[in-house]
Amino acid sequence: MAEEGRSVGEEEPRGKRPAAELRLFDTRTKAAVPFRPRVEGKVAMYVCGVTPYDYSHVGHARAYVAFDVLFRYLKYLGYEVNYVRNFTDIDDKIIKRANEAGEDALSLSSRFIDEFHRDMYELQCLPPTHEPRVTKHIEQIIDLITKIMDNGKAYTIEGDVYFSVDNFPDYLSLSGRKVDQNRPGTRVAVDARKRNPADFALWKSAKEGEPSWESPWGRGRPGWHIECSAMSAHYLGNIFDIHGGGKDLIFPHHENELAQSQAAYPESEIISLYHPMALRLFLMRTHYRSDVNHSDTALQFASGRLYYIYQTLHDGEETVSLYGEHKLENSIPADDQKLIEENRSNFLEKMSDDLHTTAALDHLMKLQQKLEHQKKKQSQKQQQQQQKKPEDYIQALVALQNEVTDKLSILGLMPMSSLAEQLKDKALKRAGMTAEQLQQMIEQRTLARKNKDFAESDRIRTELSALGIALMGEPTGTLWRPSEPELAEGS
Repeated sequence: MAEEGRSVGEEEPRGKRPAAELRLFDTRTKAAVPFRPRVEGKVAMYVCGVTPYDYSHVGHARAYVAFDVLFRYLKYLGYEVNYVRNFTDIDDKIIKRANEAGEDALSLSSRFIDEFHRDMYELQCLPPTHEPRVTKHIEQIIDLITKIMDNGKAYTIEGDVYFSVDNFPDYLSLSGRKVDQNRPGTRVAVDARKRNPADFALWKSAKEGEPSWESPWGRGRPGWHIECSAMSAHYLGNIFDIHGGGKDLIFPHHENELAQSQAAYPESEIISLYHPMALRLFLMRTHYRSDVNHSDTALQFASGRLYYIYQTLHDGEETVSLYGEHKLENSIPADDQKLIEENRSNFLEKMSDDLHTTAALDHLMKLQQKLEHQKKKQSQKQQQQQQKKPEDYIQALVALQNEVTDKLSILGLMPMSSLAEQLKDKALKRAGMTAEQLQQMIEQRTLARKNKDFAESDRIRTELSALGIALMGEPTGTLWRPSEPELAEGS
């Protein structure tokens, strides 16, 4: 039966859903713990952003899609979220790249910030509440360094300011590393002037040709770590609920770079062959704390699955439109209502369990398959002209559609109207053929079937399947879609 006071198929009201204890992984305790914000109903979240000296890579996509899912889910649970994600728009890497390119450092970082924004838009990542830049918060950074020095936790050497790890007993408590593991030389050069090789720069004295600002210690620029501390405190206060970043930032920024993945799979290369939404779905099919096993097969699977999701929703809408407006006041079949309620409960359970997107997506696909089954049943009844009350099926179809689209929207996977054709364009590019060439092969196969040359017909189908193109026989003729390689099942 439909819930009292709500029409069948009506979207679950925001902020009034069943209570579910959200548990998130705490890096310090190395365990998933209940999430309880400091202020009831409000969440303060800071995520370390990019250093914009180059185009985004799959590591960036992985991190920011994960935090976008968290952002969306917190809002779905009814929280008011203040989401801050910074840009480190002045850094050694930026200066080095700018010098190599003969470009102004701030101009280069601004250009790559624009590129990053375009990538996030394509991945359907919602914009944060605030996106502060280091260069716009020099005053706050200087103030924080001054406080650290006043507390005896930092010292100056010839215009440089260093944090003294010996004066901070809790250093390395977050990453769980030991002091003898904390060796410099990977990201920053060893400076013999430091009291301890592990001491890190809070302020770097100015060098000729580099951007610099006035400070009590002379002209210079901020160090890498102090920036996030100052900006998070400025926008969220000294204590906030969530501090996140890429897995590679746990040490030393929160050091291992994901060098192999980043070098082998730049995001621009992936997007040239796969739709950004397929990349998002691919990333979400692995839990955010697990290693991503990148492969073309897995991306093809995600692309094919995304096409199936869109096409099922589109076909359902087409079926509903044939019957015009229907008042959805009666109950829908009990098995359909039970499936919807199970999905809502399962979605809350899995997503509240440290954002288990993989399990949530798997259960949502069962609902998608039911939607496809319901649509086919309706179509068959219509063709057989046996349907006395079409609204019975339409009500179930609309209810299933609403539940699927609601959850897809929360996950940032709600497709746009042009997605199907874009996915097909990418599939053709991966296959190395044009739409005209594919149509020619389809016509050759149709002719072979007409001549009862089934061996040739099967050969063409197999050849196209190997290229990631699946053929489907319909009353109107042969259609095609991006295929889901069998090897990718369960990936």
